Amino acid sequence: MSSDQPRVVESRPSALTSNPAHEAEDERDHGTAERPLLGDQVRDIVRLIQCRKCARPLQEPVTLPCGRSLCKRCLPETHAREYISYPATPNRLQGFECPYQECGRNHAVGDCGVDVILTKAVNNFKAEMEKARETVTTAEVSTHVIIQRPNDGQAGANVEGQTTSRVVKGGPLAAVYTLADSGELGYDSKVTFAEVSSFGDEAAAIDNKTVFKVKESVRTEMDCQVCYALFYDPLTTVCGHTFCRSCLHRVLDHSSYCPICRRGLSVSPLLYRESCPSNEYLKTIIETFWADAVLTRGDALAAEALNRHREFDIPIFVCTLSFPMMPTFLHVFEPRYRLMIRRALEGDRTFGMVLPQRPRTANDTHFVEYGTLLRIVNAEYFADGRSLIETTGVSRFRIIRHGILDGYLVGKIERLDDISIAEEEDLEANETQQALERFESAATHQSEDSTTSGPPMTTSEDLAKMPTSELLSLGVSFVERMRQQSVPWLAQRMLTIYGECPNDPALFPWWFASILPAKEDEKYKLLETRSVRERLKICCGWILEWESNSW
Repeated sequence: MSSDQPRVVESRPSALTSNPAHEAEDERDHGTAERPLLGDQVRDIVRLIQCRKCARPLQEPVTLPCGRSLCKRCLPETHAREYISYPATPNRLQGFECPYQECGRNHAVGDCGVDVILTKAVNNFKAEMEKARETVTTAEVSTHVIIQRPNDGQAGANVEGQTTSRVVKGGPLAAVYTLADSGELGYDSKVTFAEVSSFGDEAAAIDNKTVFKVKESVRTEMDCQVCYALFYDPLTTVCGHTFCRSCLHRVLDHSSYCPICRRGLSVSPLLYRESCPSNEYLKTIIETFWADAVLTRGDALAAEALNRHREFDIPIFVCTLSFPMMPTFLHVFEPRYRLMIRRALEGDRTFGMVLPQRPRTANDTHFVEYGTLLRIVNAEYFADGRSLIETTGVSRFRIIRHGILDGYLVGKIERLDDISIAEEEDLEANETQQALERFESAATHQSEDSTTSGPPMTTSEDLAKMPTSELLSLGVSFVERMRQQSVPWLAQRMLTIYGECPNDPALFPWWFASILPAKEDEKYKLLETRSVRERLKICCGWILEWESNSW
């Protein structure tokens, strides 16, 4: 290399080292005047706010259900969603294919709101960068930026042809941000720098001060509004608000509404990472700037979880089969259960209900694995200590481990919730998208068969192909026919207890199982399911057996 050529400052990927002795909450040492930022560090900092689609700084960022974000203007065109009949609310009728190939799902428009926290963080980031650019405008500092775009992978591709260079006003950080802001720096492009001015120390000082200001400004938006600490495993809801995953998990134990805007949340309260991924942009920002604080919070949460697992959650009544949102009436007379109910009334008025079973081996339990959490609504005591208890089902659970306390069962349980609305829609679409073609084929065959008369009877195989709304209609119409026949299990006394036949697909299976005179082993199958559609198919299966006189 000749002496008149600009000197290229090589950079290597490196972790951003911590300096906890000088900064209370894992403030990162991104360089000093004596040790300037490395090229990869500069590039990674700017990439934190670049849209993966347009490569410019994010503008009104929208975080998708898959956890990835992009500018609102970069969203694909929407289309009418097909093969979905539940819940079919207005904000879920339109959707679009996820622009990220690694996802590939169809997202409902109603699930894609502007990300409130990411918007504020990006705006703060850009405001500090604009101040830095104003500062370097008065200083005689420029940077020669060499941009290397990723190879397109074609055989014989000219790597040199993927490289361009620009001389930009300011130090390396301001220069790279300027290129990103103008759309000249692709999201996956790499950069190296060549000095073209003699103000390297001044540029390094400006960059380091800018990074400090960026971190300080962005940090003001990085507190969870439930625990008021730095986000840990940030999860953004469909309304655009972000919480720690563990905090949102606790919220959903008591309410299905966003703690900030009170919008209903159509996610599984278990918040599995497969169906409810973390917010990628926020997680990367936090782990880049405050990695030590993230590790500390993770250790604290792990210790808290370990402490919880050492104790049993709840008393469990081994008696009958109960269902969520349905009433259960109990006559409590055994001393051990009288004690259990008294303690429940003194506490949060909840206890678990499970069905007894006959153990088949010495290692089997005398109760089933899945049950329903009940809340006491009313209690009436008799003079001899007996009581009549009215309860209502709250949620389902699975017993993880169990023990005995004062003669009654206590258990460590995990809550069992349904899959999210988006997964429910995917399930219906996957099962019914070929139903139309099959129906048309069967109709053609039927028209050619002169011996066929009348519509074909519904079979168990047909249930898997029916839209969720039709499964509900099948159940509701069966109840209406039975009511016209004045069957005993639809007498007014039963309807007074359990209510009229609901038209809500989520509620109908629980109501139907509570009122239908079927075997408890059959009804128990509902407690194990995690989908409204699956429960409706089970109920419709009972109807087919009833009408075929199998019961």
